[in-house]
Amino acid sequence: MAEGRREQPPHPLFSIPPASKRPCLRPAPRGPGPGPGHGSGLPNSRYRSPESLLDCAAKAVAEKWAFERVEERFERIPEPVQRRIVYWSFPRNEKEICMYSSFQCRVAGEEGPSAATGGAGVAGSGATTAGGSGGSTAGTTATVGAAGAVGTGDGLPFRRGIRLLETGCVENVLQVGFHLSGTVTEPTTSSEPEVTHKVAISFDRCKITSVTCGCGNRDIFYCAHVVALSLYRIRKPEQVKLRLPISETLFQMNRDQLQKLVQYLITAHHTEVLPTAQKLADEILSSNSEINQVHGAPDPTAGASIDDDNCWHLDEDQVREQVKQFLSQGGYYGSGKQLNSMFAKVREMLRMRDSNGARMLTLITEQFMADPRLSLWRQQGTGMTDKCRQLWDELGALWVCVVLNPHCKSEEKSGWLKQLKKWGDMDVCPLEDGNYGSELPNITNALPQSNLAQDSLSRPRRTVFSRAVEACDLHWQDSHLQRIISSDYYMSPSYQREGESLLFNPQGLPLWLDHVPTACARVDALRSHGYSREALRLAVAIINTLRLQQQRQMDIYKHQKKELLQRGVTSTTNLEGWVGHPLDPIGCLFTTLTETCRMDDDNNMDTGEGEPRPPVYHHVPVWGSPDGGESYLTLALEVALMGMGQQRIMPEGLYAQDKVCRNEEQIVVKLQELELDDLLVQTLRKQAIQLLEAGPFSGLGEVIHRESVPMHTFAKYLFSALLPHDADLAYKSHQQAPGSVGHPHHGISIVPSRYPRWFTLGHLESQQCELASTMLTAAKGDMLRLRTVLEAIQKNIHSSSLIFKLAQGAFKIATPADSPPDITLLNVALELGLQVMRMTLSTLNWRRREMVRWLVTCATEVGLRALVSILQSWYTLFTPTEATSIVAATVMSHNTILRLSLDYPQREELASCARTLALQCAMKDPQNCALSALTLCEKDHIAFETAYQIVIDAASTGMTYSQLFTIARYMEHRGYPLRSFKLASLAMTHLNLAYNQDTHPAINDVLWACALSHSLGKNELAAIIPLVVKSVHCATVLSDILRRCTMTAPGLAGIPGRRNSGKLMSTDKAPLRQLLDATISAYINTTHSRLTHISPRHYGEFIEFLSKARETFLLAQDGHIQFAQFIDNLKQIYKGKKKLMMLVRERFG
Repeated sequence: MAEGRREQPPHPLFSIPPASKRPCLRPAPRGPGPGPGHGSGLPNSRYRSPESLLDCAAKAVAEKWAFERVEERFERIPEPVQRRIVYWSFPRNEKEICMYSSFQCRVAGEEGPSAATGGAGVAGSGATTAGGSGGSTAGTTATVGAAGAVGTGDGLPFRRGIRLLETGCVENVLQVGFHLSGTVTEPTTSSEPEVTHKVAISFDRCKITSVTCGCGNRDIFYCAHVVALSLYRIRKPEQVKLRLPISETLFQMNRDQLQKLVQYLITAHHTEVLPTAQKLADEILSSNSEINQVHGAPDPTAGASIDDDNCWHLDEDQVREQVKQFLSQGGYYGSGKQLNSMFAKVREMLRMRDSNGARMLTLITEQFMADPRLSLWRQQGTGMTDKCRQLWDELGALWVCVVLNPHCKSEEKSGWLKQLKKWGDMDVCPLEDGNYGSELPNITNALPQSNLAQDSLSRPRRTVFSRAVEACDLHWQDSHLQRIISSDYYMSPSYQREGESLLFNPQGLPLWLDHVPTACARVDALRSHGYSREALRLAVAIINTLRLQQQRQMDIYKHQKKELLQRGVTSTTNLEGWVGHPLDPIGCLFTTLTETCRMDDDNNMDTGEGEPRPPVYHHVPVWGSPDGGESYLTLALEVALMGMGQQRIMPEGLYAQDKVCRNEEQIVVKLQELELDDLLVQTLRKQAIQLLEAGPFSGLGEVIHRESVPMHTFAKYLFSALLPHDADLAYKSHQQAPGSVGHPHHGISIVPSRYPRWFTLGHLESQQCELASTMLTAAKGDMLRLRTVLEAIQKNIHSSSLIFKLAQGAFKIATPADSPPDITLLNVALELGLQVMRMTLSTLNWRRREMVRWLVTCATEVGLRALVSILQSWYTLFTPTEATSIVAATVMSHNTILRLSLDYPQREELASCARTLALQCAMKDPQNCALSALTLCEKDHIAFETAYQIVIDAASTGMTYSQLFTIARYMEHRGYPLRSFKLASLAMTHLNLAYNQDTHPAINDVLWACALSHSLGKNELAAIIPLVVKSVHCATVLSDILRRCTMTAPGLAGIPGRRNSGKLMSTDKAPLRQLLDATISAYINTTHSRLTHISPRHYGEFIEFLSKARETFLLAQDGHIQFAQFIDNLKQIYKGKKKLMMLVRERFG
């Protein structure tokens, strides 16, 4: 594929490189002249000479060639040339060191305007070179300053390494061939003493291939000491002692010198190397030993061999261990964030074209597949958590990027395909859309419509790796595609621009006709692998294609509008939505385009400290745009609006639907970061108009499918963005957006076998509510627009709780604390509240009481007429109980009168309405409203009498004794004792108190009624005693009544016109004689009932009961005789209960 580059990036292999131990057969002969030594370099001056030809050549060789290839290619390599190759073989870019020592590494401005305006080539790993001859790299090395730390805090190895370097903790730095060593001292802290660590680094072709540090670091990142030594070598190369590979030095020694070297080495480290030295000596002296069969000897400082892999050092064991640990935490302790950071690290490696990216992703995937929760979830039939699903989605998307690498080798892709299929065939491998079958087209082609009605069992099993497997079939050899991504100037000749073309639009700009998510996956792959410019070109071609398709869809709709509106048939082409798609095509295009326009502070890197600042964008012109006024920023906005406005079918399954909602919100957040200037507003208006006119192809069009994804989130953004610039268009876009959620629209189902379940209905309804609330707030003060919004709400929102929420919000906005209320918005709030009352009148709603109270408050704020209106039409809004106990009571309260500042006629009008309501409610529901009606009518004699008569009429049929007793007590409290007596008598007729109900709640009411009758006089007492005898069968209650009636004389209430004799009443005469006989009879019956099932533990309690009975018997003239006979009967009947009868004899004889 033509990438517009003069050279292709290297192809590192897929394995970790060991330390170089290739045999060194002979050293290259020394060239003439001393050559640049370790201290060579340019003087520290402001002006520097251009690089020498030697350095230019040495840099290129050091980056691309293994040193063994250099030795084989040339018979004689001069020592100065060797030194320069060795010198330039160390990594030159601090960003690469940063990448392996922190989670994030994004240099400010790396995706800035230079990416758009520069050449087609994109620098790969290590492409930033050091300049200056003689070894100086100052001024040209890609350096990260002290303030440019990366990651999430000062604790990261990269930041700590910078501090160690800048505080002079790096010493004894020595470079021997391709090996760097030194010591790094950790300064003394409050808890730790000073510690010095020995650090060794091997490198090859500008990559660190192995590291060793005395600190014993166990992490996926290089430790701070390795970072400090590496940065020392990059920043201060002239201060590093540089020697050729040790084999070169040994070649220059004679026998005595070599013997002296070995003996001194053994003496210096005899405890460590003596056994090894002796073993090697024995093998060398043995002619048949294996060591003598190999020509030459290994040299760890001589660089890599031709066959060695050239990739950065990565600790595979630590990657596996950390992923396993994060997964075991199950989403707690920020493990999800850490795993996302590891995914970001993979993307960073891919962008640097580092082969460790795919290698690290393989290690991560292996641990994901080994997660024991997968089999547990499968056995239990439960879905994984939402956070886990998102991690798996990112894993699948990363593999698509990896296999779409435009420069990967065929054997690499074959290996990845084999591994992906192996993972996908495992039973525990998560499915693409959770536990539901997928109806989405695959990555290479769309499924035909006829296949949609197939049973779900016949659908192919699609896992999170399915799209990556399908992507392995894609290639980059298409000539048209190569021309698109390789040049900004690729256009069709002007004479070929007439008529239809599949390759170019009418303006001659190239198109890329492909399955949209697949095309965007190519863009993501290019961008992920560091081909930002190429990704940008393909993104523009895709957007031009989408524009052309949108225009053609609009033309089709215009010609068939009448027919489509009559038939109500929507588009059948958008089964696969772009928003919420596993490949996130809209997010990919938006990010690719906006990265080009992003402005960042110079000399700054993302440190992760403090709150992240919102991105700042500027316009970067698009080459070849028809009017010359387009920028990549306007294209980003346009494609986001296209994707969000696409009418698409709601996918099946909870997770798939949730992903749609989440993706919508993510795109809206990105859109809100754009500061809308004139150019962006023009794009916004143009696309909004097109979406409104696109008919069934748009979610804002005139024909909406009943299963299409609601547009409320998008419409809310569109309304808020358009309102300051074009209010009419903003409201017009709303009118077609807030349709009913989950309810039929125009159109018929295009998937006959499908029965969709809207798992995210609650979220969608809340978005619908937020849209309506936003519009109500914006329309404040404009009655016409408020009326339009109100009608849309009443038509489309069917949840009473959401409408109540809207009403509360409108009321709050309409009544600010520091300014007068807005009466127009208050009226809207009141209308919404009335609608809620009507909706919940006949249904159960736990917030109903709150809603009623709020409505009265809102009507009070609106004014007298609103209160009168709800009182007069109460039967359509409230239950009788609510109307009397809450509505009328609140309206007639003193606080309401003061709040409205009513004069006397107004108060009388309100009171008259409240009394009328009370009487109507009492007639309809006397049981629950009679007392409230009496209370409300107290100040009007006629109304009070009417309410009382309603109670009397209802007493014999529908009212309970407790309700009648309550009203009777109220009447006594209000000074109507005779009416109270009448109601109490009516209550007694409804009461039935059994012999064993001595704790019945009505006992107090019975005692109160008898006391009332006794206080009124002998006649009233004589009237109520028969009722008591008939209704009460509990002996203790009857004896209590009898005792109270004999303690005082009747008639103490002093009813006017009545005489009171002041004499106590006798139990031998009426009416107390009847009560006494009933009480004695109740004691006899109760005694027999208790003896039927009595147990020994209740004997004592029974004897006390008989004692109380004797007291009642003795009130009669012959009571002692009756009681003695009663006891004798008990002894005879229950003689079998010997112990009990013995107790009876002891007490009563």
